[in-house]
Amino acid sequence: MSATLYACVHAAEFPAQALLRLRPDLQSTPIAVVDGRPPHESVCAMNRHAAGKGISVGMTRLDVEGLDGVKFLARSFETEAAARSVLLECLAQFSPRIEEAGSGTACAFVLDIAGTQRLFGTPAQLAERMRVSLASNGFRVSVAVSANFDAARMKAAAGRGTAILGEGEEAAALASLPVTSLPMPEEPREVLAMWGIRTLGDLAALPVRELITRLGSEARRWHELARGAHAHLFEPIEAEFTLREYYEFDTAVEEIDSLLFVGARMIDCLAARAADRALSLALVTARMRLEGGTSHDGHLGHECVLRPAVPSTDRKFLLKLLQLEIGSHPPRAAVASLELTAQAGRCGTVQLGLFTPQTPEPSRLDITLARLRAMVGEDRVGSALLEDTHRPGSFRMGGFAAHPQRKRVPGVARMALRRVRPPAPVRVMLRETRPAEFSDWQNRFKVTGAYGPWRTSGCWWSEDNWDLEEWDVLAERNDGSSVACLLILDRASNEWRLEAFYD
Repeated sequence: MSATLYACVHAAEFPAQALLRLRPDLQSTPIAVVDGRPPHESVCAMNRHAAGKGISVGMTRLDVEGLDGVKFLARSFETEAAARSVLLECLAQFSPRIEEAGSGTACAFVLDIAGTQRLFGTPAQLAERMRVSLASNGFRVSVAVSANFDAARMKAAAGRGTAILGEGEEAAALASLPVTSLPMPEEPREVLAMWGIRTLGDLAALPVRELITRLGSEARRWHELARGAHAHLFEPIEAEFTLREYYEFDTAVEEIDSLLFVGARMIDCLAARAADRALSLALVTARMRLEGGTSHDGHLGHECVLRPAVPSTDRKFLLKLLQLEIGSHPPRAAVASLELTAQAGRCGTVQLGLFTPQTPEPSRLDITLARLRAMVGEDRVGSALLEDTHRPGSFRMGGFAAHPQRKRVPGVARMALRRVRPPAPVRVMLRETRPAEFSDWQNRFKVTGAYGPWRTSGCWWSEDNWDLEEWDVLAERNDGSSVACLLILDRASNEWRLEAFYD
């Protein structure tokens, strides 16, 4: 086994693959990706169905429009950048040493796979595993394995499927490739064509000294590349793990169903990528660029945030949350692009007892909360959070989050205060400035004991100020039963209210 071993992964027609990996409905349709501004648009990439119709790179849109059944998509560099990150992230599972080797509209990476046989098997098994892994993420690639860096790169760019080049067999494997496979200027390439040199095998058969004499010192490198013997200094790049998917629509989408169709595929990819690293999706942010306006960042945008109570990789559950969130907060205009970013988290496990009843799934709680927010509003669903103020009973609604239950410590029983929501207005009769009787329009109470007043006030500088006087009273009903309650006098409006009962 050679001390060096490289595997090149080559994704041809990458602009088309980046757009189609999130659109499974277009996989069987002839697709031509055009670049440039109208009316000077030209084809820069296409899928194999379009190539079967005779479409080639460089054809104008006007030439292609004469063919039946061809669908045009505009090139999106941001979609390609997001797809490139996904491709690089998938390859990082097989080797941490990766160098970029793409050119033109192709995306290619070369992996240093020396010493990975015990993890992934033979080079043929590793190449097939890489193809299957990338196919599950929507990429169609060719893979070539060789002890020489450039031999693997050129063989992967020229072939399909997988190719394993044995050590010492590089020249024979590259002999049938065209001279255009070499990174060579146009002038020496025309000279070789005049000599009748069409393939790398023809070039490798030429005497190197006479070749250098006629084409210059750079001819030595071309000769070594043709024989698969050129030495290469490996320059690895760092693969960053970012859960992000992006898609730019060819025409702005107005219907939510069309938006969710692409969003479902994006969620599938995010969940699969997180699951490959034994992670879950803890937070998903959907950002939409809308047509017809600008904001502070130059675009009219819309954002939705999904916060499941427990990190999850359940695709159907996350898609349902996205549907409810967009349904309750629809975009104000047609959507031009959709971006999903996620924060990874770990889903904890809980060991249940043998006789403990099974608890409901956390996903059902999230969906129920999302439906409630859509019906009653965001500020009416969640967890009550106390505000940092002296105002009695002041709280706000916060997002719901599951927390582990604390063990209850037995203690001394205390009196509980049961609030009346909303407070009930009452009529109070005073005797020597103290409550003596009060009624709530249904019952009449005679006060047997009154404790107070306790006065509180605040926020006098704003319209939301308060000035309250509290009384704890013991009272008897007409039927002789007794109650303990809290009466409040709103001094600003001179109104009495029954605020709570003591249990």
